[in-house]
Amino acid sequence: MVYSQFDFDQACQSIISTANYLYSQGWTPATSSNFSQKLDNNYCAITVSGKDKGRLIADDIMIVDFEGKPQTNQKPSAETLLHTSLYGWNDTIGAVLHTHSLNTTLISLLTNNNILQLEGYELLKAFSGISTHENAIAFPIFENTQDIANLAQEVINYLNTDVPCWGYLIKGHGVYTWGEDMASALRHLEAIEYLMKCELEIMRIKGRK
Repeated sequence: MVYSQFDFDQACQSIISTANYLYSQGWTPATSSNFSQKLDNNYCAITVSGKDKGRLIADDIMIVDFEGKPQTNQKPSAETLLHTSLYGWNDTIGAVLHTHSLNTTLISLLTNNNILQLEGYELLKAFSGISTHENAIAFPIFENTQDIANLAQEVINYLNTDVPCWGYLIKGHGVYTWGEDMASALRHLEAIEYLMKCELEIMRIKGRK
């Protein structure tokens, strides 16, 4: 499959619309965060580095291959490999979202373990393949680093263990999640935000007792 200009234009519209919504939620402060959508089995559209995610225009979206190499003259995010490695790992992934929300950043710092396990929540059914609250799902937490290539490989190594996974946290940084398309990725992100907020509130209540 080879992407067309129409595919790219559609991806731009999808990314911009999603970015506007995420910005309105306060999950993409300053110029943080990055979003991408797969174009075909070799390329994806991704946000350009350093752009305000609440004011994106089509020129703020570029194309990279799955090695993270730019196909245009714009500068991709330093974290591009955290997107493209996922597309290369699983060809059913159609979109990847990364935000720096307060909830995910705080809980990544407050959790002592490198895995955050959630269970019993009805909203677990928002994640693709989950049909009951009687499940426990795990979100790995990786150390923050500027060595993005190494971090991307760490993530893939974890995913290759075949433990079901819909996203991961980076300590003091934020969250990455994905889905078969942009709507699925956004649904996963909204569920993660709600669940992390619940966990933080539980921590707060327990701390007062």
